[in-house]
Amino acid sequence: MSVAKVIEIISESPDSVEDAVQQGLERAARTLDGIKGAWISETKVVTGPDGKIMAWRVCMRVSFVIG
Repeated sequence: MSVAKVIEIISESPDSVEDAVQQGLERAARTLDGIKGAWISETKVVTGPDGKIMAWRVCMRVSFVIG
């Protein structure tokens, strides 16, 4: 029998939503073993004073198998 845990993380990238997700998962993988997937619950943008997009942010729930 497997047991999984879910944590919520927020990550950011100046390039794209996909890159923000990838960076978040790569960072989580440094301290978590057994990552199985992620759900993107929110996507946000950071804008400059001129309204241009400066960065993409994602809030995601990451699931991983525990011991």
